[in-house]
Amino acid sequence: MEEVNKSERGLWKFVVGLLVTFLVASFVGYAYSLHNPSNTLEIVKKLAEHIGSPPSSDFHTFLRIFTNNTMVAILSMLSGLLFGIGPWLIMAFNGFIAGVVVGFVTETGKYSFAQTLLGLVPHGVVEIPALAIAGAAGILWYKEIVKGEGNGAERFKRGMKKALTMLALSVLLLLIAALIETYITPKVSGIH
Repeated sequence: MEEVNKSERGLWKFVVGLLVTFLVASFVGYAYSLHNPSNTLEIVKKLAEHIGSPPSSDFHTFLRIFTNNTMVAILSMLSGLLFGIGPWLIMAFNGFIAGVVVGFVTETGKYSFAQTLLGLVPHGVVEIPALAIAGAAGILWYKEIVKGEGNGAERFKRGMKKALTMLALSVLLLLIAALIETYITPKVSGIH
């Protein structure tokens, strides 16, 4: 029982740390966008090229969002095996990009700051913690391999089992977030 509580405390410590990393990076990205408008335009153009043309239906939008976010979650979990630092970098990068986009959109004047936040917050309150859980899963898997009890194979399998359980929770939350982002966020924010 003591080990379970210690493991849960470790999980939530990393989840909160990853969330704070995302938030700090988003503020840095927002400030960057305000002070570097030409670079921000280039970043947004490259992001738009990467995303591609809008999907042909709401269901295709949902699938694209869910698939992309699930791939990020898997990458974040697996990157935790790289000395536990990968998820921190992924959350910082995603936070920075989110901040840049918010800054760019509000500076163009097409949408108000409130509309922009309403375009991010309804699904973001589910999506960002889901990604943090996936990242924390990878960090804890790495910690189990390095500090767990038993031989290397046992530690690897035990860590993988815990990580995959947390990844399943993350994917479930990402499914909910994609539904919100596709079907609710546009109506709430007035951004179509």
